[in-house]
Amino acid sequence: MSDKFTEREKSFEKKFARDEELQFKIAARRNKYLGQWVSQKFGYNLEKEKEYIQSVIKADFQEAGDEDVFRKIKEDLKDQNVSDQDIRKKMDELNAKAKSDFI
Repeated sequence: MSDKFTEREKSFEKKFARDEELQFKIAARRNKYLGQWVSQKFGYNLEKEKEYIQSVIKADFQEAGDEDVFRKIKEDLKDQNVSDQDIRKKMDELNAKAKSDFI
C-alpha cells in the first residue's frame, strides 16, 4: 500500500516539475516577444534587438512574478506615450501567444 502512495507522490512531483518548467519556458518566450515589440517601437536593428531581448529576459530574474519585467518595459517606453494599461494588455496578449507555442 505504501508503494502506491510513494509512486503517486513521485508522479505528482514529476508533474509539478514539468508544469514549472513549462511556465518558465512560456515566460521566457513572452519576454522574447515583449523585447521584439519594444525593439520595433524603437526601430532597433537585429543586433540591438537581440541585446534588448536579452535585457528583458534578464529583468525577469530580479523577483518572482511579472512586475520586474513590467517596470523595465514601462521605464524603457516612458517617452513613447505607452500607458501602463497598454503594456499590461500587450504582456497578456504575448503570454497567450507564448502559451500557444507550447500547448
